[in-house]
Amino acid sequence: MEELLSIIPSELPTPKLHGYLLGAVGPRPIAFASTVDGKGRPNLSPFSFFNVFSANPPVLIFSPARRVRDNTTKHTLENVLETNEVVINVVNYPIVQQMSLASTEYAQGENEFKKAGLTMLKSDLVKPFRVAESPVQFECKVTKVEPLGKEGGAGNLIFCEVLKLHVFQSILDANGNIDQHKIDQVARMGGNWYSRANLGMFEVPKPLSTRGIGVDQIPLSIRNSTVLTGNDLGQLGNVEQIPNAEEVAAFLKENIALKVIISAGDPILLHQKAKEYLNNNDTLSAWKVLMANE
Repeated sequence: MEELLSIIPSELPTPKLHGYLLGAVGPRPIAFASTVDGKGRPNLSPFSFFNVFSANPPVLIFSPARRVRDNTTKHTLENVLETNEVVINVVNYPIVQQMSLASTEYAQGENEFKKAGLTMLKSDLVKPFRVAESPVQFECKVTKVEPLGKEGGAGNLIFCEVLKLHVFQSILDANGNIDQHKIDQVARMGGNWYSRANLGMFEVPKPLSTRGIGVDQIPLSIRNSTVLTGNDLGQLGNVEQIPNAEEVAAFLKENIALKVIISAGDPILLHQKAKEYLNNNDTLSAWKVLMANE
């Protein structure tokens, strides 16, 4: 028989137990939750303690946990308690990097839509905005919030009754049902790992413990690229600072071939080269390539 590691939860530090739970229970769907506070300021954050629990009435439940490090609550929970409304946006592969960037703990009132480079779409029945890039968007009223504890790591079940849903027509099959290949969903695993329903597991480095600059701080010439995708911009936005001129010069000195691309004066070629680095999760090198022409 396989040798077992047996664990009593109360005997482990919460972060260690948290790691076992997330590593064992997956893949988990992601609720990309949009809320507003009492002043109407938008907030956007992902949660992988999430699923659908009823069709009549249609009810989704997600759970923002209390922070382990200091037992504080998240802005999403605070906003829901204040307004009783939320939009839950489905996450698919084309927005996974932007979703990850939005999980950065920006200050209260900071707009994660702008930081992640996502489009705010006005809802029909609730105040929170929808994510225009999400393939399915659920406008919900919150019917109940059930705290599961008072210590760091304790969840808060948010019961969300769906008032209206919006579905990309491009993900529907000939019968008007959601095509499970076209929707291209992603789900959360343990550590940095995600699962793409179509292809299997892939890694997304966690956002900085400090705050990434955000997509809104990327130069317009890069943001408006015809080569770089939203996922690419999400990766670029997850750096603490843009490389300076000295760092770019040192990088170019070590990469003579890049000078040929730069001398060609074609930004598309530069962006294609930067994309190669991004595909290999080398974000800083991608930045240095892009800044060589700025």
